[in-house]
Amino acid sequence: MTVTFPTGFLWGAATAAYQVEGAAREDGRTPSIWDTFSRTPGRVLGGDTGDTATGHYHRREEDVRLMAELGLGAYRFSVSWPRVQPTGRGPASRGGLDFYRALVDDLLARGIQPMLTLYHWDLPQELEDAGGWPARETAHRFADYALLVGEALGDRVGLWTTLNEPWCSAFLGYAAGVHAPGRTDDEAALRAAHHLNLAHGLGAQALRTVLPADARLSVALNPAAVRARTPAPGDLDAQRRVDALATRIFTEPMLRGAYPADLISDTEPITDWSFVRDGDTDIVKHPLDALGINYYAPTVVSAATDNRPDRSDGHGAGGRSPWPGAGRVAFHRPPGKRTAMDWAVDPTGLYDLLMRFTREAPGLPLIITENGAAYDDKPDADGAVHDPERIAYLHAHLDAVLRALGDGADVRGYFLWSLLDNFEWAYGYSKRFGAVYVDYATLARTPKSSARWYARVARTGRLTPS
Repeated sequence: MTVTFPTGFLWGAATAAYQVEGAAREDGRTPSIWDTFSRTPGRVLGGDTGDTATGHYHRREEDVRLMAELGLGAYRFSVSWPRVQPTGRGPASRGGLDFYRALVDDLLARGIQPMLTLYHWDLPQELEDAGGWPARETAHRFADYALLVGEALGDRVGLWTTLNEPWCSAFLGYAAGVHAPGRTDDEAALRAAHHLNLAHGLGAQALRTVLPADARLSVALNPAAVRARTPAPGDLDAQRRVDALATRIFTEPMLRGAYPADLISDTEPITDWSFVRDGDTDIVKHPLDALGINYYAPTVVSAATDNRPDRSDGHGAGGRSPWPGAGRVAFHRPPGKRTAMDWAVDPTGLYDLLMRFTREAPGLPLIITENGAAYDDKPDADGAVHDPERIAYLHAHLDAVLRALGDGADVRGYFLWSLLDNFEWAYGYSKRFGAVYVDYATLARTPKSSARWYARVARTGRLTPS
């Protein structure tokens, strides 16, 4: 089997604004739902917030130099909506846009392609106060925001992503309540999912009016590699239900212009779907230039066998399910090694997803927009950070990408999650995903051994031994 990636394969790393930027109250930035959520006692482990994060807002040049030293060909970052459009309405903030202009210029000067994500979960709090994603108006506000960013950066950014993991925004934020804004309303979560889809379509339409013809648009989903525990009919039905809620609720309207009939049937006790208006799915089905896939671990399910189905679904949802309409589904721990997040290490799930979308969306290029692992990394006596487990993880998953390429998948790039250790949402600073270690007391950066290994792979295009 080949160990060489195609010429032109895009090697990158990814971050998200709230997780790395800090400067939460500077240059006119107003609170996002994650500012509010993280400052609410009991919501985030240790009471951590993103107020400082990794200080990327003030260490932009240092971080770009670090990317260049690591041989990255691309950097996927997100724009902070409340930094650019402080209330979610009206004109753009010049100071907010200037930061991203400078970031893009720095990247281009060092030969690093910027890949811009418009929404990575930091909805302006004022829009949440007006209804949030369950409100249709939020989708239209997103289109206005997309237009502002497109007008400002469209001449320099060639890779655009509308949304990151809308499943998390809808179902962890509005059903399970473990992500911002922390609501627990199944019907609101389904509304939010549709309005996120609508925002994707409206935002893509707005971008097309201002971007050059060669700019490429994508969305970054976290489709589930769902596996039935056994071939029993009940377990297969559990697999179908979770697949509908995790994946097809987004891919079917985006790629085919309609919601799955089984999804609507499964959720009839919760909603009549009257929030989907005529013409909505035509808007959602906006032509994509690539599909972004975020992958970490597979999901194993069965039919629940008692009145208390297992909620160990790998999303930190505890006792409140993020799966409306799947109340009789049990979730099970996959076998094998695990990361510090207690997620299974299983690269076959990534291979399966790449081949699935090769079949279901022929001709649509695929980009792995996130893949990585958290481990309990610590500096040694000399200050070096050795993380052989992460190297083994990355090697195994990149090997899965090579297998998919050999079997006909059109995979154009791979973005390691994450460039830096950072604020890991409800886990605060307790989990380290970065290829670069961050000392949160001093904000000093130290590339881990995995960063050096990944740099060699990126520079040579060859999968070297782990």
